[in-house]
Amino acid sequence: MQRLLPIASGKGGVGKSVLSANLGLALSRLGKTVILVDLDLGGSNLHTCLGLRNRHPGLGSFAWKAEKNLASLLVETGYERLWLIPGDNLMPGTANLEWNVKRRIVKELSNLPADFVILDLGAGSSYNVVDFWLAAPDGFLVICPEITSALNAYSFLKTASFRVLMRAFRDGSAERAEILAYAGTKTEGSGQSFMDFAIDLASRFPDSGPAALESLKAIAPRVVVNRGRASADAELGYRLRDISRKNLGITPSFAAFLLEDESVPRSVAVRLPLVADDPASPFARGVQALATRLATAPETEAAPTVYAGDDVEVDAAPAPGGDGRDPGLERLAAEALAAGSDQG
Repeated sequence: MQRLLPIASGKGGVGKSVLSANLGLALSRLGKTVILVDLDLGGSNLHTCLGLRNRHPGLGSFAWKAEKNLASLLVETGYERLWLIPGDNLMPGTANLEWNVKRRIVKELSNLPADFVILDLGAGSSYNVVDFWLAAPDGFLVICPEITSALNAYSFLKTASFRVLMRAFRDGSAERAEILAYAGTKTEGSGQSFMDFAIDLASRFPDSGPAALESLKAIAPRVVVNRGRASADAELGYRLRDISRKNLGITPSFAAFLLEDESVPRSVAVRLPLVADDPASPFARGVQALATRLATAPETEAAPTVYAGDDVEVDAAPAPGGDGRDPGLERLAAEALAAGSDQG
């Protein structure tokens, strides 16, 4: 069964593309067939992280129907079982795709012959980014230990939540009008979460509301804390989780805690994934541990939340501990720091 893994970030410069390239290579070295898709439309550079030249047709060729399917765009990376579908900076309008084009791309993604399809998305909360991130309900959201990164990640999740609920109703409907009215009010600190609003909406519109509510409940983001230096850097992860749960009714889980590593910019400069260039480095070891967890995790049936009706319900989990800390993230941070110490 193919697993779709969108990787996004609320702001640029957090290491999203480097993570995508290295995670793809790490999974391929575990025997998985992996396709990397550069969906940073208008600013694609994933090929650079893999040491490839930007001379192949990309997603723009499919978006504008020069190619009939995405499989025809597959490019060999030079690494066994790892393929790339390039982005496209050359085709005008690729950075601003219409909804029907995005639907066509997402449908084609599900037909790609791979164990993992990793989507390297653009930074920020534009609909192009959010809509592709919502092609799977449990995409990755990368943050770094900066308050602006956590706040932008929260804004990303807020936009995604509104987008899911809006797309669940027809244009011009009374339900959409209520959502727009709610979006125009400041709700942070009101004691009501966006999930509470969706529950109330579902009760007042029993024909259309319950299915929309299930789509919203299906969002289960997984946060990657990148460039961590100490266990205290996990605090921003807790803050993101807590404000998302309180204001949105969505509780992110934590996928990885990756260490700050001076080898990363060097690997980018020489155009080699760090997993290939220096697999014993702290960042590479963290990515390889993440890949192992993904490769060995049980497969789950998870339909897209914004592109089709969704019958998967994921309840928001309560806070793991009374002090607001997360044992899962603390364990990931401790393991990463211990591995980094051993390597040093």
